[in-house]
Amino acid sequence: MARLGVAGLFLAAVVIIGIAGYHFLEGYTWLEAFYMTIITISTVGFREVRPLSPAGMIFTIGLLFAGLGVVLYTAGTVTAKIVEGEFQQFFGRKRMEKRIAALAKHYLVCGYGRIGEVVCRELASKPVPFVVIERKEERVRKVEEAGHLLLKGDATDEKALLAAGVMKAKGLFATLPVDADNVFVILTAKDLNPSIFVVARAETERSERTLAHAGADKVISPYAMGGHRMAQAALRPAVVDIIELATHYQSLELQLEEIVVPAGSPCEGVTLRDSGLCQEPGAIVVAIKRASGGMIFNPSTDEKIEAGDHLVALGEAIRLRGLERRVEPSAPR
Repeated sequence: MARLGVAGLFLAAVVIIGIAGYHFLEGYTWLEAFYMTIITISTVGFREVRPLSPAGMIFTIGLLFAGLGVVLYTAGTVTAKIVEGEFQQFFGRKRMEKRIAALAKHYLVCGYGRIGEVVCRELASKPVPFVVIERKEERVRKVEEAGHLLLKGDATDEKALLAAGVMKAKGLFATLPVDADNVFVILTAKDLNPSIFVVARAETERSERTLAHAGADKVISPYAMGGHRMAQAALRPAVVDIIELATHYQSLELQLEEIVVPAGSPCEGVTLRDSGLCQEPGAIVVAIKRASGGMIFNPSTDEKIEAGDHLVALGEAIRLRGLERRVEPSAPR
């Protein structure tokens, strides 16, 4: 943009000098001087208003070369900007496609509206790999400004889901504003990858059952959840404060984390006491969700841990990372 501004200034300067030169050297009126300046710079070859004096001829030659130089410089600058932009866009898109193709066990966020933006913020804070699928230009720009991986396209299109790596994805967030579109996304995603975990946004409470029947593993109604949270904030403010502190993505004091026990973990088949998970200072296991779906709240230290269990732990972020390291297969017994 700076080069274009300089070119514009040069062009304006040449026009002003040309008008002034013809007016004072040849005695042309201002309109005649402007006309002569324009036909000289543009090299259209029209006849001059009146025969030029020797001084006027020399001035015209100089004006012609100056005008041609400025016009060529301006045209070159504009062309360079266009070509540069197209190359950047092309190679930027290719780099993005390569990064997306290399992903595995990632998440797909279908739609970058108000809900999708919050979801992306939470995923980025973890951080976990994810791809945003969005087609609206204003939202595409917001995704790019946020620095998220982006696939520009329609999330209801099977080709877009495949390009985003749905076959290798771990989960999908259907956050499109229209429930019917979310249903279509869920059906398509589940058909391509039956094991993918899908969380869907429901615009209306009536759509919750439809989305669940379509294959959504979890259905969230932002309005119902927001109303519930507002009521609880008045009835149980301390409880809400603890939950918000533990689940907010910017919280540094306290976090609530879910830790999956993988096969081959040193904690597999042993009790909470013997696993050492109860010995991590600043972190406690508040619940165990069994692979079968059962939930054990406030488990005793004699509770045995099995592969596939989800440990719900509460504590400082750095302490929770310690718990995660303890359940890793490479962790020492």
